[in-house]
Amino acid sequence: MTIRSTAARFLGASTLAVAAIAAQPAFAQDADAAPEATEGQLNTIIVTANRREENLQDVAVSAATLDASTVKTIFDAGAEVTALAARVPGLFVESSNGRAAPRFYIRGLGNTDFDLAASQPVSVVMDDVVLENVTLKSFPIFDIERIEVLRGPQGTLFGRNTPAGIVKIDTVKPGDDFEAQYSVSFGSFNSLSMDGGVTVPIAPGVASLRVSGLYQHRDNWIDNGFTGQDDAIGGYDEFAGRAQLLITPDDRLSVLGTLAFRDLDGTSTPFRANILGPGNNDLNANYDRDTVFYDAGGGNVAEYNALIASLRVDYEADFATLTSVTAWAESDGSSRGDIDGGFGASFLPVMGPGFIPFPSDTQDSIDLDQFTHEVRLASNPGGVVDWQVGMFVFESDFDVTTVGFTFPPSVTVRHTNDAWAVFGQVSVQASDVLKLTGGLRWTDDEKQFIVVSPSFISGPAPQFRAVQDDRLSWDVSAFLDVSDDASVYARIANGFRAPTIQGRDVAFGAAPSIATSEKIMSYEAGFKSELADRRVRLNGAIYYYTIEDPQFSAVGGAGNLVQLVNANKGRGFGFELDSAFQVTPDFLITAGLSYNDTKIQDSTLAVGICAQCTVTDPTVVLSGNTRALVDGNPFPNAPKWIADVTARYAFPVSNSGEVFFFTDWAYQGKTNFFLYESLEFNANNQIEGGLRIGYADTSGLFEVAAFVRNITNADNVKGGIDFNNNTAFVNDPRVFGISARINY
Repeated sequence: MTIRSTAARFLGASTLAVAAIAAQPAFAQDADAAPEATEGQLNTIIVTANRREENLQDVAVSAATLDASTVKTIFDAGAEVTALAARVPGLFVESSNGRAAPRFYIRGLGNTDFDLAASQPVSVVMDDVVLENVTLKSFPIFDIERIEVLRGPQGTLFGRNTPAGIVKIDTVKPGDDFEAQYSVSFGSFNSLSMDGGVTVPIAPGVASLRVSGLYQHRDNWIDNGFTGQDDAIGGYDEFAGRAQLLITPDDRLSVLGTLAFRDLDGTSTPFRANILGPGNNDLNANYDRDTVFYDAGGGNVAEYNALIASLRVDYEADFATLTSVTAWAESDGSSRGDIDGGFGASFLPVMGPGFIPFPSDTQDSIDLDQFTHEVRLASNPGGVVDWQVGMFVFESDFDVTTVGFTFPPSVTVRHTNDAWAVFGQVSVQASDVLKLTGGLRWTDDEKQFIVVSPSFISGPAPQFRAVQDDRLSWDVSAFLDVSDDASVYARIANGFRAPTIQGRDVAFGAAPSIATSEKIMSYEAGFKSELADRRVRLNGAIYYYTIEDPQFSAVGGAGNLVQLVNANKGRGFGFELDSAFQVTPDFLITAGLSYNDTKIQDSTLAVGICAQCTVTDPTVVLSGNTRALVDGNPFPNAPKWIADVTARYAFPVSNSGEVFFFTDWAYQGKTNFFLYESLEFNANNQIEGGLRIGYADTSGLFEVAAFVRNITNADNVKGGIDFNNNTAFVNDPRVFGISARINY
């Protein structure tokens, strides 16, 4: 039986289950109400880490949240999802594909692979829909209620590649009352960002519609010094929308249909040749933020489209609530770049900046279809025992085409992934102060790879590969209230990332590579507290994890290959602190800090090295090629320190208005870009900050402000390209602007 027919049968069974429970008599139970904050107290933070709304202070998991206002501020200048990097402890995000295909890391676990087929150990979930492929993970964030970052393995309740953690995005839903919000900002480089949403009750208490949208624009602002063209690249136009129809025929049943899309026409990442070192990671005289020197890349064009449709059905019976979430997603697009970051080559009359061994101009494109369906039955809250059980089906297939405009010829490969899982969780209120929770999930995951359009370089089709694994994931936790204001918890969690196949190097004449499943065992202990009459919130966690057969991507090197490898073992340990201080009713400070120490443990693992950088690892010669031994190195793109601070101070200027000052800062510590270590390809002590000064109506109706992002105009290296020269890419420049927000 095929997975598609299995999914169809499963969907039909879910529908019958909804109908069966719908026939039961009515009796609704409300969740325990969160404590109301009085003036001068911190607001209660609601999270859904356990697939139900709970107070953050009552959940045995290390979690952090970003509210809608903070996210709007971070995105004021037209930023995209990578702007979330270092905004909460333990979270890092980067991309070498511009506004598409971001790479997420939590507690140092991620995947540096830039290919559009790359698997990641961090799962992104939007409105209970798994966004598995990297192009879906870049779906614009707008009209949101909150973003939750759940750190550590979440494999029991969230089953798609979650050994590192989850970034969970919840959007604003339709309601019974008319509601509208709109924000607009305009700044340097003609940067324009508009985000809005409106809820329209169609039939009060029965049907409601919410429509929301996003538009972001920036002019080209980077000159091409080789061609002499001013304002050649760097701009973008991003348009996205969402429509949600909520139908509630009675107090028991709700049906939510959602249709969302995005349309991106922009610029892929501007690579800059030989701007690092040599011999250090400092930007040298070749670097000019406003100029590149390209003889190829076709303007570094990036164009992507996506469509996501979902149907959620909830039915609350006497004893439990049945939830069914079905979703379909499509994504297609391409990005092209002058990968060497310069012009000419050593065998041509000219080259630069610096030494260019050979030119590189490539384009990757994708055509993706994804289907997911989850059904779960959860006990209604309020009892001594809370439980939930469910089943999940996942199916995706997509083609990735690599085109070399200099070398090699076009090759198209197809990836398919079929998975299913069953899961359950039980929480027991063992006493007035102690809650115990345990969960299990059985997952079966299968992937296939085939060359569908070969070339004389790739060799003959099909080069078929298939991998499969099925495993049990579990977690147990204990949550103890030590006082009315403080709690402690301990959690042990097991998870895995299914085996993966990487076939991009078929285009360069190499065979597909395979990595077997990575298995993680995580130990975590933490505390949660609200002190000084709920004016101070201090939450913290310490953790230690080990990984068997961790999956890594050996990216780049002088051979310009992307090869999957398994190390023997890996480990990580560290801590996270999240805090908030309501100094006065008008003065709020939040601060976060994380320390993360990771280590590759494999005395024989040897990987390709850079073409021109200064490698500090021991090296060996294998089959005539120099390789670096990476035993003891940190995981790539795993910042050792992350810190964030925000502060908002306001003072009244009338009975209904206030002037406010808001500033936010993020710090990224020592970060190694690749599996090997070198003097050039790493970052340290990176700081970026922003400031907003404005006037706000104290009822929340509107505000106007002037803002600046990257206020110090810091030049921070965010990643590198190592196969050709010491090429790197950097953060966005400083942007000044004005903004307005309306909430009705």
